[in-house]
Amino acid sequence: MSAEFGAIQVFGSCRRYHVQLSPNDLNMTLPVLTAANVRDFLRREFPQIGGAYVVEDVGPMRARMRLVFHEMHLRPGGTISGPAMFGLADVSLYVAILANVGYVGLAVTTNLNINFLRKPEPADLLGEARLIKLGKRLAVGEVSIFASGTEELVAHAVGTYSIPPREDAVS
Repeated sequence: MSAEFGAIQVFGSCRRYHVQLSPNDLNMTLPVLTAANVRDFLRREFPQIGGAYVVEDVGPMRARMRLVFHEMHLRPGGTISGPAMFGLADVSLYVAILANVGYVGLAVTTNLNINFLRKPEPADLLGEARLIKLGKRLAVGEVSIFASGTEELVAHAVGTYSIPPREDAVS
C-alpha cells in the first residue's frame, strides 16, 4: 500500500491491478458485509433469482458466486448458454460491490462486456469477481467464469456499475 499516492495493489490469479482509493478509503475495512448479509439481502430484495445464484464468499474487493446448474441454462448442443453466463457475471459484480460498499440496492450495471472462451459442460459455474476501481459513484470490475471442478476459464467479463448517492441506498 502506498499512502503517498492513496493506492494499493491487488494481485489476481494472473494479473496485477492498481486500484485507486482515496485517503479516506485507506482507513476503512473491507468488506463491510459478510456473505450471509449479502445472501439475506438478495433473498429479500431479489426473490426472483430464487436459488439460481449462491453467494459462496466475499472479501476485500472481491466475491465468488455459483450459478447452480439447471436444464433451463442449456442451449442446443448441451452447453451452458451465453445469457446464463452473462447473468452470472452481472450478479457476481453486483455482489462484490454490495459486500464492499454496503446495502445499495439501486446500484446498476452501466456496461458489461463478456468474452466466451470455451463451451462449459452442463455443471455449476463459478464467477470470481474482482473490483478494479471502487469509488463513491462508479465501480469497475472483472469476472472470471469457470465450470465447477475445473481451472479453465469458460468466460471473462469486464463491467462498470453506477452507484447512487448514499441517500438512495436501501437499508
